[in-house]
Amino acid sequence: MGYDPGSFWEQKVVWGDHDAFQHVNNVRYVRFFESSRIEWMVSLAQEIGGPQRAADMLAGRGVSLILKSISIDYKRPVVYPDTLLVAHKPHLGSAAAAASSEPPKRLPKTHFHLKGAVWSYAQRRIVTTCDSLLVWYDYDKLAKCDPGEDARRVLEGRMRLGA
Repeated sequence: MGYDPGSFWEQKVVWGDHDAFQHVNNVRYVRFFESSRIEWMVSLAQEIGGPQRAADMLAGRGVSLILKSISIDYKRPVVYPDTLLVAHKPHLGSAAAAASSEPPKRLPKTHFHLKGAVWSYAQRRIVTTCDSLLVWYDYDKLAKCDPGEDARRVLEGRMRLGA
């Protein structure tokens, strides 16, 4: 389905993930998506600049990413026991760009979108999706920024994975 393997995160559903309605609480999905997004961010940073760049991005040193917004679409309830596969893929932001088989035409300099999905092994289908807006952020200057040509080139390559 074009999701970036660098984002794959397996999440076991535990009994405590349930709420009073006997399914995984909606708020838990924000955490599941966060774990996959951070996994993806580390793999992106490794490709951009190696282990030190990954460590810096995780610690909020220099240029990293910050979550501006997230929208979640719950498709089916999930219950214990189950294991979920959470994955992401970057895109330009419009539905047409996300579905296009063409390489990105123009990547904004300061932000991009990340589409996410949760696959249930028990149900053998996608049970939840999301779309996030990520902003390149300079933690030293406390401002959004252009991450530079190397970062944009790597990100564009990741976008072509899903094409």
